[in-house]
Amino acid sequence: MRLVMRIFLFLSLPAMLAACDMPSGDKQSGEAEQGNDGSQTQEQTIESDSGLVGKLDISLRGSSMVDTPFKDPNGNVVRLSDFTGKPVLVNIWATWCAPCVVEMPMLDELAAREKDRLQVLVVSQDIQGAEKVDPFFAEAGFDELEAYTDQENGLSFGFGSGLMPTTVLYDAQGKEVWRVIGAMDWDGARAAMLMEETLAEG
Repeated sequence: MRLVMRIFLFLSLPAMLAACDMPSGDKQSGEAEQGNDGSQTQEQTIESDSGLVGKLDISLRGSSMVDTPFKDPNGNVVRLSDFTGKPVLVNIWATWCAPCVVEMPMLDELAAREKDRLQVLVVSQDIQGAEKVDPFFAEAGFDELEAYTDQENGLSFGFGSGLMPTTVLYDAQGKEVWRVIGAMDWDGARAAMLMEETLAEG
């Protein structure tokens, strides 16, 4: 399935550079953080070597986690605050969002590679919930990712980006570090650089 995803990425990439609307040479993190005084450097375009394009946004750095409920793979209600204790990367996605689907194998590999230092949550915004998401996961055969669902789109509204994929990194205390609106190469050196300071702190 991962090979199929890679081929899909190669063939479909020209149409996937923008993020999906909701029902969306890299700048270094140090440069972005210097803009935390309200300057325009709070937002930086990230273009990976593979051509995926997203927007790094640190304007909400230090904000608390969105406190909206969603469901775990067993159908139990959870909140982001249930996952504090080590950094957590939260990705909102949908099965119909092409760049979201392209990111999933990369996020799975990231979750496997950094599982001692990072929790990776992928939360589907499909309104059909598990009915739509479970077959996708069964076919994909991910090693680490689990099928969290948010049929009410509470995280989408809470994050306020209006686009998918949107990915938010929280530190171990549940404070936002940055977010990426749009697609990102999560296997790449740029993503590793953006996360390293937070992961090193635990």
